[in-house]
Amino acid sequence: MSIFMALLRRELSAFFLSLTGYVIIAAVTLVIGSSFVMLIANLGTDPVSLPVTELFFNSMMYWLIVILMAPVITMRLFAQEKASGTFETLMTTQAGDLSVVAAKFIGAVVFYLVAWLPTLAALMIVQRFTHQPPLDAGTLGGMYLGIFLSGSLFLAIGCLASSLTRSQMVAAMVSLAVGVLLFILAYMAQMPSAGQSPAQPLYYFNLFKQMEDFTRGVVDTQVVIFYLSATFFFLFLTLRVVESRRWK
Repeated sequence: MSIFMALLRRELSAFFLSLTGYVIIAAVTLVIGSSFVMLIANLGTDPVSLPVTELFFNSMMYWLIVILMAPVITMRLFAQEKASGTFETLMTTQAGDLSVVAAKFIGAVVFYLVAWLPTLAALMIVQRFTHQPPLDAGTLGGMYLGIFLSGSLFLAIGCLASSLTRSQMVAAMVSLAVGVLLFILAYMAQMPSAGQSPAQPLYYFNLFKQMEDFTRGVVDTQVVIFYLSATFFFLFLTLRVVESRRWK
């Protein structure tokens, strides 16, 4: 456990003790703030049946942020280590392959969640000036659970992409391509009769509908299991790629 914590501190330091990490947080905060401003401006004074927060998280802007954030956060995790020559040194220490993969992924998830914390300020500002009722704990918890689960899936994909190459740019492009593919599948799942039942393959790829439920405080255990299973699947592939160095 002490080795894992040392690895985790190492990953978190790479994010929070570098200018790059704060540039990412600042960029995400700027995009989120601008999105809320444009959304409120477009609504004008017309009454709406949905909270502004639900309108934002069900918009394309949210998914654009997630799809772009994941490659930027994960592209350096393994690729940079391989390019700089520190990866082999790291793997010859007492740290196991599982500990390395877990520390890098958890570090990325923690940084990802911290980058979304400014949304709390946006929510309070929107509530203050639009006179909307306060969000209850269930709605707020469901919303951030959706942010966590969707982000974890895209970050796991990014980890796999980074473990496959020495080039950060290639890792980012592969992660982005898979993210766009998932976005396309989610769009297809919204089509009539395409994914309305759990028995249909596209049902679990309807990311838009799932996030809509999360922002309402509705948590479907089948959806949670899908996200967790998919995330662990990509992490398992990442672990196998890391272990494959022993076969060379």
